[in-house]
Amino acid sequence: MSASAEATPNPVDWRDLLSREEIDSLLQRSDWRAWRTVVVNWAITAGAMGMVAVWPNPLTIVAALFLIGARQLGLAVLMHDASHRALFENRRLNDWVGTWLAAYPVWSDLHTYRSYHLRHHAHTWTDKDPDVNLATPFPITRQSLWRKVMRDLTGRTGLKFARFSMRRDFGTEGSWRERWVRAIRSPRFRGMLLTNAVLLGLVTLAGYPALYLLWVGAYLTTNTLVTRIRAIAEHSVVPDPTDELQNTRTTRASWWERLLLAPNHVNYHLEHHLLMTVPPYNLPRMHRTLGERGVLDRALVADNYWDVLEQASSKAA
Repeated sequence: MSASAEATPNPVDWRDLLSREEIDSLLQRSDWRAWRTVVVNWAITAGAMGMVAVWPNPLTIVAALFLIGARQLGLAVLMHDASHRALFENRRLNDWVGTWLAAYPVWSDLHTYRSYHLRHHAHTWTDKDPDVNLATPFPITRQSLWRKVMRDLTGRTGLKFARFSMRRDFGTEGSWRERWVRAIRSPRFRGMLLTNAVLLGLVTLAGYPALYLLWVGAYLTTNTLVTRIRAIAEHSVVPDPTDELQNTRTTRASWWERLLLAPNHVNYHLEHHLLMTVPPYNLPRMHRTLGERGVLDRALVADNYWDVLEQASSKAA
């Protein structure tokens, strides 16, 4: 963020620096690019499992867990983009893909998430923001951050979330039979069972049923870690919660950060908040355009995720 921009009185509204045609171009959806994004996420997952099948050893298993965990976040990001109807031109296709190829495999629900998430955009950094508690604890100490990382990597956070999901779908009252009936009536639970059964069936047909354990293992460990890092980067330790250019962070990501931490251009979170229906594949272009017009000179932009984590863990012990 430019220090000189702080002294600039009454900066020009970024909307005045983009033409209507440029904004319309950024909002333009492309079905083939959306399909490419979906295919890439699942192809990386398949490739990680294939790597372990061909070279089964601790190193490939660990690498696969990180690759798959990041792609599980990628599916959640696709669900997020579909919740804004920013993937496909056709709304029914947008919601079908966002549900069956993104949300259900990671035990989420597009329609429930949509109503929840739009409140975050409408009330960012206010008491009505459902995500504000994710950002307010920061900065924390390095020791605290390290403890969170270890809870993620050892599965403690993932098991906590899994228990929450079980209570959410099964409920806490009634007999087990009544609770199972309640869960089976939930489209989210049925969708999770069906999509995960398909995944298990595919690796079984390939002759490697144990590979499904990579999916479960990543869901309980590396997925929670990269999800935490993404959440920290987006809204924690911001200069001004009332300024739309300084209450949300974009993090420039290297190729390996895009592979392991920031799938599907989720790192361009500032741009997403400025125009929330821009498709994810257009966010890099929006970032370049805003940079060329000088908008990012006074915006919250980090150079990498390490810098963000250092800032988020800068509290004295």
